Amino acid sequence: MNDEQLFLLIQKAKDKDQKAQTKLINIFWVDVFSFVMKKVRDENDADEITVNVFSKVLSKLDMFDPHFQFKTWILTIAQNTVIDFWRKKSRENEDAVENLDEVKNQYAKSPEELLISEEEQKKIIKTIESLDANYQDIIKLRFFEEKSIKEIAEELGISVANTKVRVMRAKKVLAELLKDNEFEDN
Repeated sequence: MNDEQLFLLIQKAKDKDQKAQTKLINIFWVDVFSFVMKKVRDENDADEITVNVFSKVLSKLDMFDPHFQFKTWILTIAQNTVIDFWRKKSRENEDAVENLDEVKNQYAKSPEELLISEEEQKKIIKTIESLDANYQDIIKLRFFEEKSIKEIAEELGISVANTKVRVMRAKKVLAELLKDNEFEDN
């Protein structure tokens, strides 16, 4: 694909053309996934990070400067996403050690705290149930059953690329709905 064709595709993707977005993702998926895989060395993490990278890419297409290589721009986003992943992982490990007493006391929550947690969980489930059936299935399989992208593709009888796009879109739609319902991403 020459530069002119790529810029045309990017413009269509900016205009929310889903076929153009999917094609853009398919063109650069292997490059991004390979880059991320070298950094994290875990296929599930690399899949998840790559989906996040393309979610960011599609949401920030307006910020792309055509004077630079598109692949370089995407890999920069991938690098920053990997850094965020390691920071989050590091914080989780610190939190796990620092908050050991809190974990032990998890079962000592007051009835009020337990009720609030149950209410929040019900709101999240209700929000998921309000989604399109395809998004519900994707979210259930990916986040509740913790299946890999490949397993989901096989179960739904769709391509891996299509599955990746659906996971990304489902996450984006759910995040927006939860944000609208005043949930914060932890």
